[in-house]
Amino acid sequence: MGHHWRLRDSHTSMTLLTLFLPCAGGVEGFLADEVHGLSGLVGQDLLTVRGGVRVRGDWALMQRLNLHSRLAQRVLIELAHAPYRDEQDLYALAAGAAWEDWFAPQQTFRVDLTAQASPLKSLNFATLRVKDAVADRFRAHAGGVRPSIDTHAPQVRVVAHLDATHATLYIDTSGEPLFKRGWRQDKGDAPLKETLAAAMLAASGWWLPAERRVADTPLYDPCCGSGTIVIEAAQLRLGLPAGGQRRFGFERLRPFDAAQWNAIKKEASHADQASAGGALDLKDDAIHVFGSDVAHRMVDFAQRNAERAGVAHAVQLRGGDALQRMPPTAQPGVLLMNPPYGERIAAAGVAGQKGHGREAFQSGTLAHQRGADGAARTAAEVNAGDEFFTRLAAHWKSHYAGWTAWLLTPDLKLPGRLRLKESRRVPLWNGPIECRLFRFDLSARGPAPQRSDP
Repeated sequence: MGHHWRLRDSHTSMTLLTLFLPCAGGVEGFLADEVHGLSGLVGQDLLTVRGGVRVRGDWALMQRLNLHSRLAQRVLIELAHAPYRDEQDLYALAAGAAWEDWFAPQQTFRVDLTAQASPLKSLNFATLRVKDAVADRFRAHAGGVRPSIDTHAPQVRVVAHLDATHATLYIDTSGEPLFKRGWRQDKGDAPLKETLAAAMLAASGWWLPAERRVADTPLYDPCCGSGTIVIEAAQLRLGLPAGGQRRFGFERLRPFDAAQWNAIKKEASHADQASAGGALDLKDDAIHVFGSDVAHRMVDFAQRNAERAGVAHAVQLRGGDALQRMPPTAQPGVLLMNPPYGERIAAAGVAGQKGHGREAFQSGTLAHQRGADGAARTAAEVNAGDEFFTRLAAHWKSHYAGWTAWLLTPDLKLPGRLRLKESRRVPLWNGPIECRLFRFDLSARGPAPQRSDP
């Protein structure tokens, strides 16, 4: 037997909602920590499931999670859940949900359907049946008026998920996906999603989401591109909310209360900055977050992004080759980077002078995966990536003793290319690409062995 949720009264903050926060694979535990830090919820009110976190909370918490979460892709409100066998069951489930409580027939909507092991032959037809049910529900309960579909820029998003036996219907409260923080205009050739940058910060231990604080150690990204990792880190250090510069889907939903939302935003701007560093004294003017990139054009992008994100005063961005740049601080800290691979291999100027710029540092594995284009390269070009990583490790051993390096890569052989032994490996997904976040504890290069006299 399925179940539906209705808003029992107009005062939504009193109504307990079931929320689902989807996230990238491997991030579920960090997201649960983040939600706990933001809400204090535990136990049955905060459940980690595959692909996300289920939360029981009110409308105000939903707004706070949208505003603050750096790891969730969206915040969805669950409206119906039931077993199904065919498309007619989906129609009945959707027709039983009180959509008229959530939006008006004058608003446009779209339906996004995802499925895992669903027995249905056509997911397009299943999506159509859900759309029909929503429209028919309005016709029956909203004076014969039905809302229009807009697949490109809908005012409201309905989400349906099917597994092998059960269907779940949600209404989306985020609008644009949450990785769109609102500050990015300048993108690199392959910008890292902000949600993944935040996951790297959590996995490295520099950001402690359950405690809502960051470590009192410097953070440096020597291949910073358009600045995603650096900007996420600086916003965390300053206590700025992730979504402080954007709008959200819930602002278009019927229960929206502008006064309540403004109070939540005001509270965020005060409370976060008071607690941002936990035990840190953020009154000092010292910069703790650093980035550099061999491409000066990318450093300009990163600087403009940092200005729009409100963190330009809290980061230091420089041009320079990862193989030559010295540590930005005397105090050892955390190196966190997404080193170039495939089309992005442009991390070093010096190692690439004889190569083809961004193309020069393909590892053999990744070049091979690219087929004819990669196969056309000479062995020397393909091995340029290996040379870059070998030289990077040597540079780190010479100059970064005491630092901890974390590298995100799809190349499982990267430790061998660096000739370093990893101390940890964390599985993370970069979109559809399975990656590992490798940890390397950097120690000084040992003295050369003494030659004994014959």
